[in-house]
Amino acid sequence: MSLPRRKDPADLRSARWFAPDDLRSFGHRSRLMQLGYSEADFMGKPVIGILNTWSELNACHAHFRERAQDVKRGIFQAGGFAVELPSLSVDESFTKPTSMLYRNMLAMEVEENIRSHPLDGVVLMGGCDKTTPGLVMGAITAGVPVIYLPAGPMLRGNYAGRVLGSGSDAWKYWDERRAGNVSDAEWQGLQGGIARSAGVCMTMGTASTMTAIADAMGLTLPGASSIPAVDSGHQRMGADCGRRIVDMVWEDLTPDRIVTAAAVRNAAIVAMATGCSTNAVVHLIAMARRAGVELSLDDLDALGRVTPLIANVRPSGKDYLMEDFFHAGGLRALMAQLRDRLDLDCLTVTGRTMGENLEGAVVWNEDVIRPLSNPVYAEGSLAVLRGNLCPDGAVIKPAACDPKFHIHEGPALVFDSYPAMKAAIDDETLDVTPDTVLVLRNAGPLGGPGMPEWGMLPIPKALIKQGYRDMLRISDARMSGTSYGACVLHVAPESFIGGPLALLKTGDLVRMDLPARRLDMLVSEEELARRRTDWTPPQPHFERGWGWMFSRHVTQADKGCDFDFLERGFGRAAGEPDIF
Repeated sequence: MSLPRRKDPADLRSARWFAPDDLRSFGHRSRLMQLGYSEADFMGKPVIGILNTWSELNACHAHFRERAQDVKRGIFQAGGFAVELPSLSVDESFTKPTSMLYRNMLAMEVEENIRSHPLDGVVLMGGCDKTTPGLVMGAITAGVPVIYLPAGPMLRGNYAGRVLGSGSDAWKYWDERRAGNVSDAEWQGLQGGIARSAGVCMTMGTASTMTAIADAMGLTLPGASSIPAVDSGHQRMGADCGRRIVDMVWEDLTPDRIVTAAAVRNAAIVAMATGCSTNAVVHLIAMARRAGVELSLDDLDALGRVTPLIANVRPSGKDYLMEDFFHAGGLRALMAQLRDRLDLDCLTVTGRTMGENLEGAVVWNEDVIRPLSNPVYAEGSLAVLRGNLCPDGAVIKPAACDPKFHIHEGPALVFDSYPAMKAAIDDETLDVTPDTVLVLRNAGPLGGPGMPEWGMLPIPKALIKQGYRDMLRISDARMSGTSYGACVLHVAPESFIGGPLALLKTGDLVRMDLPARRLDMLVSEEELARRRTDWTPPQPHFERGWGWMFSRHVTQADKGCDFDFLERGFGRAAGEPDIF
C-alpha cells in the first residue's frame, strides 16, 4: 500500500515554473501550449521526466523508444504529465576507447537536467553497462523522486543447436578460431546468432550485474531487473514505473530515503551472490559515495568471503543465461534465498520495505538459483588483493578462473600499451610459457584513458595451439563483465601516475596468493626505489575538452573513478535555480 499523500499541488517543484501569474510563468505555459498541450494537461499535476538513453548505436536499448511510450501511458493514467528527455547513451559496444570515459558525463548531465527543468519526479531508462551507475549517481545528487527502469537482458543466443552467451562465447570461440578450430562459415553463423534481440547481454555481465544492484538497492520495481527486454512483462513493467513515480512524487519519496548504508550493503551481498562483474566494484563504490555512504574495497572483500555464489549463470556459473534466471524466479527469488543476510527493513521505491517486496517469491529451478546449501561457489564472486604491486587494491573473480591459478608464481611479460600487446600476442615465436604472467599497464583511469575493458588479455597464440585456455593476467584496466579467466584487474594506484605496476619489468617474478589476498612482485625494495627514481611520467592524453577535465579530476579505481568535485562533501550542491 502506498504511503499517504503529503504534498499539495502548490508544493510541486513544477508549480514554481507554471503556477505564478508573472511573465516568466506565462512564457513557460505558452511554450507547452506551443507543443499542443492545454493547461488541463499539466497544471497542478506532477511533471515526470523520462530520461531515455535510447540511441541507434546502442543495441541494448533498441526497444527504449517504444518502452518510453509504455512509461508515458502509466504516468498519464496516474494523473501525471510526462515529458521525455534524451540522455547520453553510453554504450560499450561502439564507444572508443571505452564508455567508462563518459560515465561521469552522463551523471553530470542527469543531475543538471533534473536541476534545471520543471521535473517533480524522474523515470531513469538505462541498462547498458555504464548507464545504470551514471543515471543513478546523477539522480542521487539531484534529489527528486526517481525510479529506475532496467532495459532487461536479450534473448539467449543460438547457433547450430548451441546456446550462446553474448561476450562469454565470443571470447571462447575467438580463441578457437585463433587456434584454427572454427571455420569462416561457423564464425559468420556465430556472429549472427549470438545477439538475437534488443536488450543487454544475457550473461551475468556488467549490465545485468548493475541492474540487479539497482534492484537490490530498492530503486526498481521488485524483480524488474530480471525481465527479458522483449517479454511483454517488460512493457507492463514500464507502465507500472510510470504509475508508481507519480505516487512517489506525492509521497516525496526521494533517493536519500532509499540509498542508505543498509541498502548499499544489501546490493553488495546480492551482487556477490549473482556472480557479478568485476566492474561492480568501481560503480558500486561511486554510487555509494554519491549517497554519502562509505564503501571500501575491504568492505566488499569481507562480504565476498562469506557470501556464496548461488546464481548458476554464465560466466561465473556454468550452464544458464539470464532468460533461464528469470524463469527460475529472477532476482526476487535469489534475494529470498538470502533474506537472512539482508536488511529487510530498507525502504524501496514501492513505498514498502524490501522484506515486504520479497513476500511470495519462489525459486522454480534450484539448479539455476541454488539453495545456500548447494552453491555454485562457496564464496562470493569477487576478491580484493593487496601487495607491493597493488597497495591500494586490485580485483579478481575467483569463480571464473581455473583454481590452479589461485596460488601461482611466474615471470612477468610486460606490455606498455594495448597495441604493443596486440601486435605480440599472435607471434607464435613469443617467449612465453603457461606459467608466464601477462601484464598490461598504462590502461587505468588516466592511462587508458578511461580504464578500458582490456584486462582479459588474449592467451598467446602459441599457447592456444598447445591447448591452453587460461593463464594469470594482470592490468590496471577493467574487463567486460562477460569475461572469465585468471585476470587481476583495477590495479591501484595505476601505472600511468607512477603506481608500482609502472616499475615491473619483463622477467620479474610475480606471485599471487588468492587465499591470502596477496599480489606481489618478488623484487627488493632497494631495486624498486632505484627504478622509481628512473621512472619518467608519460605525456597526458588530452590538452583540451572533456578529456582534459576528466584527467584532472577522476579518482582512482579504489575510489570509484568519480570526479573529486562531484563526491558528497566536496561542497554545497547548487540547488534549484531561484531565478524564474
